[in-house]
Amino acid sequence: MNQNTCVIAGGGPAGAMLALLLARSGVQVTLLEKHADFLRDFRGDTIHPSTLQILDELGLAEEFHKLPHRKAYNLTIRTDDASLTIADLSGLKGKYQYIAFVPQWEFLDLLVNAAKRYPNFRLVMEAEVLDVIREGNAVRGVRYRDASGEHELLATLTVAADGRHSDVRRAAGLVPVEHSAPMDVLWFRLPREPTDPADPFLRVSTGRLMVSINRETYWQLAYVIPKGGFDALRAWGVDALREPVAKLLPFLKDRAGLITSFDDVSMLSVALNRLRRWHRPGLLIIGDAAHAMSPVFGVGINLAVQDAVAAANLLAEPLSTGAGIPESLLARVQRRRTPPTVITQLAQRVVQNLLIRPALTEGAKPVRIPAVSRLPVIGPLARRFIGLGVLPEHVRSPVKSHQV
Repeated sequence: MNQNTCVIAGGGPAGAMLALLLARSGVQVTLLEKHADFLRDFRGDTIHPSTLQILDELGLAEEFHKLPHRKAYNLTIRTDDASLTIADLSGLKGKYQYIAFVPQWEFLDLLVNAAKRYPNFRLVMEAEVLDVIREGNAVRGVRYRDASGEHELLATLTVAADGRHSDVRRAAGLVPVEHSAPMDVLWFRLPREPTDPADPFLRVSTGRLMVSINRETYWQLAYVIPKGGFDALRAWGVDALREPVAKLLPFLKDRAGLITSFDDVSMLSVALNRLRRWHRPGLLIIGDAAHAMSPVFGVGINLAVQDAVAAANLLAEPLSTGAGIPESLLARVQRRRTPPTVITQLAQRVVQNLLIRPALTEGAKPVRIPAVSRLPVIGPLARRFIGLGVLPEHVRSPVKSHQV
């Protein structure tokens, strides 16, 4: 039976960032990733200025910007008869005034490779958590299975960062409170031509919504459908998807036929939820495992990274000295991160109810951009909210480990 100071389940943005921060603070940390690699297509991959600043503080900004990426300085909504810039990030204070679109596997590889430079970091791929190890009411590690068999890993602190369907959260008996989401999302791609538009945008029309992300050689497209509507759409046949693509994005009309079947499509079931309690003795839950975010504003990665930084700021020092972690300290992480989570989810629900739900309602009236969005104060608020978030974190965890 192995012993670690910290075991983190889930190699997504929250888990990978926390593992890196703890490793550089001298903590013996093991990161368990369920899959054989980080290559999952159509995952969220918008890296906002708040996260870019954290990478800068870690000395990783230069490496990050060497990755294939595209900068977006504006976010725009287009209706049938109008276009509105909802956030002009070029006016944001700070070093980074854009959102960087980077495939998430590239971002995760960057973080994990940085963590591997520290001798006290260990990564186990294809490691599926089966259960938590309990000692009374406390969690003392995990049982997991990898290619070599089943294992037990004891730890002073266990962190669940394994996403919205968290195995650790389930094993610990914690259930999030669900908030309704009116939509699901179909992700797919089509080739991009040099004469196509350059910036990402949300295209809204009566009964239809489409997000378009420029990937240089192709478009990553997200077609928003009513919640639970995928089976009905699939029953109508692939033309039921080709037709709205051609109508919403006329410049793609000649390429819509390249969607040959629904095998070319990935369906994301949108969830919006939050745990009432993110901790148990010896256990902390962060990222999507603690709060699944709607894709509205594209801030999911950044909330997860902020959780990790806040957790490291509070926990790295006591973990590095071998001290036990009282549950009251884990509760401080939740108290720190609950306000930005609640406010962000509230804003997402407002957009869902005022824009997305009406647009997807059968027989809906033509979509109009609310007049309030044109008030002068809204631009700066949207710029800061989308770019930096409600409570941006900064790296304050100590550096105690030397790179190898």
